[in-house]
Amino acid sequence: MMEKIVGPDVVAVDTRAELTGVVLFPGERAEIANAVAKRREEYTTARACARQAMEKLGLPPSPITRGPRGEPIWPEGVIGSITHCSGYRAAVLGRAGEVTTLGIDAEPNGPLPEGVLETISLPAERAWIRRLSATRPGVAWDRLLFSAKESVYKAWYPLARRWLDFSEAMIGLDPSDGRFRARLLVPGPEVEGERLTEFSGRWLAEDGLVLTAIVVPSRESNVDR
Repeated sequence: MMEKIVGPDVVAVDTRAELTGVVLFPGERAEIANAVAKRREEYTTARACARQAMEKLGLPPSPITRGPRGEPIWPEGVIGSITHCSGYRAAVLGRAGEVTTLGIDAEPNGPLPEGVLETISLPAERAWIRRLSATRPGVAWDRLLFSAKESVYKAWYPLARRWLDFSEAMIGLDPSDGRFRARLLVPGPEVEGERLTEFSGRWLAEDGLVLTAIVVPSRESNVDR
């Protein structure tokens, strides 16, 4: 599913099943040594997806441990993102020099718990959620907003190395073409000589899930084409 929205610059691997027989590296095993079974399954299957993506990129399997904010630490030369929710795991990877950053997220296509929307959204975002919920009830638009903001953060953090609050990015979403934009409301990092001011992404609602993805190709990669 994820490959439908990430484009040609990256490799996507996902699964609806837990993968068995996955061998973890020592550092990975240490990170989940005391985790409950559900967390171990999420962690292990997501890394299996990531290593399959590495193989598709022609790279050897490598450990993927976590940084100080829980972000995946990728091997040198790899740009990647991982997501997991109930019944779904995915990893998307690209090569540094071809991709500047990326972020993906998956969520169940159901409403957010009571009170969560107010804590993760801006007034303008709640306005379009109300409008779309009334006219297009097949998508949990509040959950899609949450997913988009998660993808924004995952794309932001490797560049800025600092927290981005839910209130610091404004999401504008097109319900017809599966695209969204995230306008940064705080100064962004400088990327390839230019100040980052927004992200563009794509979304998909399918098979009981909402998926979002942001892939920022490198400027050099675009010039080569």
